[in-house]
Amino acid sequence: MLEPQVIRKIIHVDMDAFYASVEQMDFPELKGKPVAVGGSEQRGVVSAASYEARKFGVRSAMSGVLAAKKCPQLIFVRPRFERYKEISQQIRAIFLDYTDLVEPLSLDEAFLDVTENKKGIRSATLLAAEIRQRIKDEVGLTASAGISINKFTAKIASDVNKPNGQLTITPNEVEGFLEALPIERFFGVGKVTAEKMKSQGIFLGKHLKAKSLEYLVLNYGKQGKHLYDVVRGIHLGEVKPNRIRKSIAAERTYGNDLIATRPILEALDRIADELERRMEKSNTKGRTITLKLKYHDFTLQTRSKTVPIAVSLKKDFFEVVEELLLQEPLAKPIRLLGIAFSKLDNEKIEKEEPLQLTIDF
Repeated sequence: MLEPQVIRKIIHVDMDAFYASVEQMDFPELKGKPVAVGGSEQRGVVSAASYEARKFGVRSAMSGVLAAKKCPQLIFVRPRFERYKEISQQIRAIFLDYTDLVEPLSLDEAFLDVTENKKGIRSATLLAAEIRQRIKDEVGLTASAGISINKFTAKIASDVNKPNGQLTITPNEVEGFLEALPIERFFGVGKVTAEKMKSQGIFLGKHLKAKSLEYLVLNYGKQGKHLYDVVRGIHLGEVKPNRIRKSIAAERTYGNDLIATRPILEALDRIADELERRMEKSNTKGRTITLKLKYHDFTLQTRSKTVPIAVSLKKDFFEVVEELLLQEPLAKPIRLLGIAFSKLDNEKIEKEEPLQLTIDF
C-alpha cells in the first residue's frame, strides 16, 4: 500500500511596501505621501515605492528620472539598510515563535512551514492572521500572507489581497486557482517564454494544463516538466531554514558616468575589495566571476568566466575582472559597475522527501 502524499501547510508572508513603510513609520511626516526609497530626480534607481507612489505608476527598479516624471510630488529618501535589517530581524523573531521552518527570501518576505507548529494550532489560516496581527502590534507595519499546500501557490496567493490582507488556497481549490492564473504569473515564464506560449494558445493555467508532458518538454525542455507539475499543484520544494546562497556580489552606482578605462578599473578595484570582504565573511569561494555593466541609458550587460579552481581573494580574481572588461570596447558611458561570484563551493544537491498526510487546513 502506498504512503499518503504530503499535504503541507505553507504560509508566505510578504511585508507591504517594506522599505517605504519603514520610512513612513519612522518619519510620520511622510505618512500618506508618495515616497520613493532610493534614486533621485536626476539619477539612480528606485528601490521601493509607497502605495501612494504606486498609484502614479512608480515602481521599484524604475529610474528616478522617470519616477519623478510620473509623480512630480514624489519624495525621494535615501535607503537605510541597517534599519531595514533591524526591523526584518524583529519580524523573523515573531516567525520563529511559531515554527523553526522559516525560509527568508529577502528582508521583507519569507516562507513558513506550519504543518507542525509550536502553538499546536491546526489552522494555518488562523496562524497567518495571528502572525500578521503581531507584526502590526509589535513592529508597527502591515503584512500580507498567502496560505496553501506548497510554496508556489502560497507566494502567488499572498499578492492577491495586498496590502494588509491574506488569502488561503485550500487543497481542493489549488488546481482551480492555478487554472485561472495568467501564464505570466508562473515562475520562470518571462516575456519571451510568455509570447511563445501565447502563440501556441497558452494564455492561462488551464491552457497549460491541457498540454501533454511530452509537448511541454519538447518545447520548453526541463522547464516544461516543472510547468507540467506546478499547474497540477505538484511542487515539492521544502521550506529550507538555511537556504543555500547561489551568488555573492558587490556593485556601485556612480553620480557621474564613467567613460575612460583607467577610472573604470580603479572603480572595479574598490568593488573587488568589498567583494573579497563579503566572500571572507561568508567563508565561501566561487568559480564563476561575472562583471556587471549598466550604461547611462540603463541597458545592462554581463560578462562571465568560469575558472578551474574556486577562488575568493582579490589577487586571484581581479585579473579575470580586467580580462572581462577589456574583452570588447565599451561603447557607452557607464553608470553602474558590479562584480559577482557564482558556482559557489557551498552548493549541494538536495533531495526532497514526502511527509505524512495531514488534514484540517
